Amino acid sequence: MKCSILRIPLLLLAWNLLMIMPLPALTSDGLSVPSGQDPVQEGLKPIEEFLGNKTVGVMTGSLGEILLTEQYPQVPLQRYDDIMDAIAALLSMKLDYVLTAYTTAFVAVRNNSGLQIVPRHLTNEGAGVAVSKENKTGLLRQIDSVLTVFKADGTLEEIVGHWIRTDGTDYVVPDFPQENFSGNPLIVGTAANREPICFIRNNRIAGLDWELMMRIGQALGRKVQFEDMKYAALIAALQSGKIDAIASNMTATAERKKQVDFSQVYFMNPQVLVERSQAKTVSRDSFFHRLADSFRNNVLKEKRYLLILNGLKVTLIIALCSVVLGTLLGAGICFMRMSRRRFYSGFAKAYILFFRAIPQVVTLMIMFYVIFSSVKVSGVVVSVITFALIFASYSSELFRTSLQSIPVGQKEAGYALGFSKVQTFFNILLPQAARVAFPVYKGEIISLVKMTAIVGYVAVQDLTKAGDIIRSRTFDAFFPLVLTAIIYLIIIWLLTQLMDAVARPATGTTAGNR
Repeated sequence: MKCSILRIPLLLLAWNLLMIMPLPALTSDGLSVPSGQDPVQEGLKPIEEFLGNKTVGVMTGSLGEILLTEQYPQVPLQRYDDIMDAIAALLSMKLDYVLTAYTTAFVAVRNNSGLQIVPRHLTNEGAGVAVSKENKTGLLRQIDSVLTVFKADGTLEEIVGHWIRTDGTDYVVPDFPQENFSGNPLIVGTAANREPICFIRNNRIAGLDWELMMRIGQALGRKVQFEDMKYAALIAALQSGKIDAIASNMTATAERKKQVDFSQVYFMNPQVLVERSQAKTVSRDSFFHRLADSFRNNVLKEKRYLLILNGLKVTLIIALCSVVLGTLLGAGICFMRMSRRRFYSGFAKAYILFFRAIPQVVTLMIMFYVIFSSVKVSGVVVSVITFALIFASYSSELFRTSLQSIPVGQKEAGYALGFSKVQTFFNILLPQAARVAFPVYKGEIISLVKMTAIVGYVAVQDLTKAGDIIRSRTFDAFFPLVLTAIIYLIIIWLLTQLMDAVARPATGTTAGNR
């Protein structure tokens, strides 16, 4: 079902009239934004006086953050990695406003009666496709050529009409078979958390940016592969070569142009403020009815439970592999730390200091975007390696202190019994050290499981990222978070029970003396 170029602005204008004061109509053509005096601004205070000391939430790296930082530095600002975190803070009265793209604000208000859009238009800058400045394949020129054709033949108009819909009808999702494409795929980075621009629908990426890049891929004869990651990590991923292009409603600001190149504008998406609605809505439904409704909307609708299950699987795989590799590596670091040779002990000390001093999320991003920048390896593998290295730094010191806590006489007794050094270690020292180390070792494993929640920064869809994806669709600020917390609680409880059961015959611990 094709939407004409006139229908899009009219539909948005009709919706804005309901908001009393109209905002500029959205359009795919960056050159057709209304110019001249904006009627919305007439009779209103300047934005700095309007905001005053009000606290505004923005998504890190977004145009809203840049706009306020550069033009209104006196406005108190709070930055969030996900726009849904800002919306949740607004609903919790931690913020006065959220500054975000018009399309995101529209969906947030549509899904939450407690929010409304402030009838004040801030900027008309439009979105473009970003590519690396070091790209030597002419990708930017190719994308610009395709966009020029799309604007001329109405394809861009059709794409916008599929996703910018205010008439209550569902999105039009075209099918793009890619089996016939060969050669290197076009890897596109995006933050799939902003409906209708780019979001997860029926457990797959969809939206205006998705369709645009799929059509560009068809025009270029290349298969398109999307990498969903944090918005703030997109430019780093592009510069490191992890992705070929960014399509995530990104505006070509002056600072961004210094780092990456941008195509011509393909969509205009003004920045607007969202605030809590003054009208108080009182639900007459019972608590259990609202809970059941939230469960259907967040878990059953569009089979969103599959996102949770897949995310849980990824979390468990990363945690298990990291613990096994980290334990083995930690044992090696422990022996190096206890070595009488200065080189080995010095290396072990430096290793332990490095991985214990740097925050885990920083270490993970350095590993993914710097160390493995030129290696085609998945975020899951990099996450396992990173967490294993971090876990080894903690477990090695745990093993060392446990071994050193055993009296020297135990070792001498083993030698007196005729045991070799290896036999003394495994038969006498190790069992006693295991009893000492186990309670703390169990705690380190639990910490590692929770640590995996940061892998969304390197385009890994774990349990926490699955909850964020669901929140970005339903705009339910609380149920997905509570559900994720409950699942982590169950994981940790089961893991604790399993480790205790395994440790009892191995260490001789009991429920009463551990």
